[in-house]
Amino acid sequence: MSSTSRAAIAAVALLHSSEVFAQSAGANIELPVINVEAARAAGSLTAPGIADQRRQLDQTPGSVSFVDAETYQNTYAATLRDTLAETPGVFVQNRYSQEIRLSIRGSGIARSFHTRGIEILQDGVPTNLADGSGDFYQIDPLSLRAIEVFRGGNALPFGGSTLGGAINAVTPTAHTATAPNMVRIDGGSFGTVRAQGAVSRVLGPWDFAISGTYTHSDGWRQHERQDLGQINGNVGYRFSDRLETRFYFGAYYTDVKLPGSVTYGQAMNNPRLANAGAVSGDQARNTYVQRLANVTTIRLDVGQLDLTSWAIHKQLHHPIFQVLDQDGWTYGFSPRFTGSFNLGGFRNDLIVGARIFAGNNAVQQFLNLGGARGAMTVNGRQVASNYEAWFENRFFVLPEVALTFGAKAFTAERRYEAMTNLNTPAPVRYDAAVTYSGFNPRVGLIYEPLRDIQVFANVTRSADVPDFTDLTQQTSRPGAFVPLKAQNAWTYEAGTRGRYDRFAWDVTLFRSELRNQMLQYNTGPGIPASTFNAAQTRLQGIELGASIDLARNLTGHDDSLTLRQVWNYSDFRFVNDAVYGNNVIPGVPQHVLRTSLTYSHPAGFSVTPTLDIVPEGAFVDYRNTFRVGGYALLGLQATARLPNGANLFLDLRNLTDRRYISDFGPVVQYNAASTATFYPGTGRSIYGGLRYQF
Repeated sequence: MSSTSRAAIAAVALLHSSEVFAQSAGANIELPVINVEAARAAGSLTAPGIADQRRQLDQTPGSVSFVDAETYQNTYAATLRDTLAETPGVFVQNRYSQEIRLSIRGSGIARSFHTRGIEILQDGVPTNLADGSGDFYQIDPLSLRAIEVFRGGNALPFGGSTLGGAINAVTPTAHTATAPNMVRIDGGSFGTVRAQGAVSRVLGPWDFAISGTYTHSDGWRQHERQDLGQINGNVGYRFSDRLETRFYFGAYYTDVKLPGSVTYGQAMNNPRLANAGAVSGDQARNTYVQRLANVTTIRLDVGQLDLTSWAIHKQLHHPIFQVLDQDGWTYGFSPRFTGSFNLGGFRNDLIVGARIFAGNNAVQQFLNLGGARGAMTVNGRQVASNYEAWFENRFFVLPEVALTFGAKAFTAERRYEAMTNLNTPAPVRYDAAVTYSGFNPRVGLIYEPLRDIQVFANVTRSADVPDFTDLTQQTSRPGAFVPLKAQNAWTYEAGTRGRYDRFAWDVTLFRSELRNQMLQYNTGPGIPASTFNAAQTRLQGIELGASIDLARNLTGHDDSLTLRQVWNYSDFRFVNDAVYGNNVIPGVPQHVLRTSLTYSHPAGFSVTPTLDIVPEGAFVDYRNTFRVGGYALLGLQATARLPNGANLFLDLRNLTDRRYISDFGPVVQYNAASTATFYPGTGRSIYGGLRYQF
């Protein structure tokens, strides 16, 4: 067990950092160590212990995954790509710095920036803006205790009903932290330095945890320098065994230079090269985000009521093709009841929730003069409001068989008020609004033939509402309002997960029939993607994760050798489209595999070689004339526990220095000379660090 402290990080390394954790409520009883561990395992009303979280997740009649943050703490985990590398069904590709492309079951498949179609939550509280768009910068992997992944309609208990589902990043409290104090320093290739610290305490009915991380890197490519600061914390107060409240707070700072995209030839022959326009325009992404949330939990005789409220303030300064300046607020309130009771002599579990959240964002655009503001081109306001209600019911017809049915109803409004083309003699005014509404039902079944083994199947309807990146596009008129239809899908899935003796598995087959899927294509170098509705598409595939303990007690000292395999198979294509026929939708390779082999010794030593394979790259264009090459990346991770309880780790990546394409933005028709839409994968790199918990 281990982790947390408080570390003052200074000067160039601003902040404190994250991971956490706690002493416990019965520390004045005899045998304090036993009581501390028991309390940590139990958690509290507002934040259940890790074992309880995993148990609740396993009751989901669908495809879900649980990641204990301790499994990646002794690596250079910098993004969700690092934390979810062995999670089936999740496709994450690095572009540069902290920018990634995240897709689950084809959600946002063609968007190579930010996220759409997946709810990103922290401690059950949305981090997405009110229009549904989201970033990843405030999710600090080092500050987490666990990550929950709800693929597709399995996110309904949180109110999620998008194609991709939801990812919930769980930060530790003083009751769930693996140690009261933690300090950490790591770094490596490309001038990378990262410092972290965390501390947590239980003080009678009060408890608190705070962590902070500072990261600096010069970047692998030209013009890729980054400085990041992240603070996460929470304070809880227990009124009684039936009432507890917890305040979460966070502050996040991002200063990132953007190297931009290049042609395929440039990416493969000179992969460290930056896009010339990105350099001359000093393209960058600077964000300042503050977040405050509250979760108050009331335990009732038949269940539990959680009252959640939140507010997020975000400022963005973003010199790209133009200089984008934005300043906005998002705020919301969500009550949720979870209960279990007998119904006609049968067990019945019920979740009922609602969510009201809204936001407004002042948006301005200027001509980019070497990274500085030129003449204003757009001056406007984006307003989003959402009203949602949902329920999910699990009725156990037998102790080991449950039928599930649920639904979500929603109304979402998007309003845009702006003056555009301000730098021309003919400005254009927009005062536009569009309202989306829908009803998304869900039915399913879960069967548990043996303890820790589940078989499940379900059918879910999803809806994805366009965000303002989709609705305000860069056509001949910057900031033009382009009304789009909502994306709808019926998804069918069946699978099994469990553990038996030396084997563990998580396998799901899914098929989604979509109407009006939102797809993008690049309109030119440095110009954000335009969005259109595809009439009918089909997304289907297999999500597989498995492990086997190949050997136990190899040397007579309780050591082990474990093989893990992840395989994502994706068949995403148009259906009888008037232009593209049954072509494959570009963006995601058909096969993505990851294999790892871990040798662990109880003395605290482990070594893990990894192999990431994409046998054949994804199509780049909608006409399916060109696809990027496949690749195999070899890595190695090693960790050792030192005599004083500290952990030393080494993380080696792309050991063969393979040149490959990590990500790209789709285009209509590939042209070798002019299609500059590719992001080269990072070359050989080495990271290491020291982590001390006490």
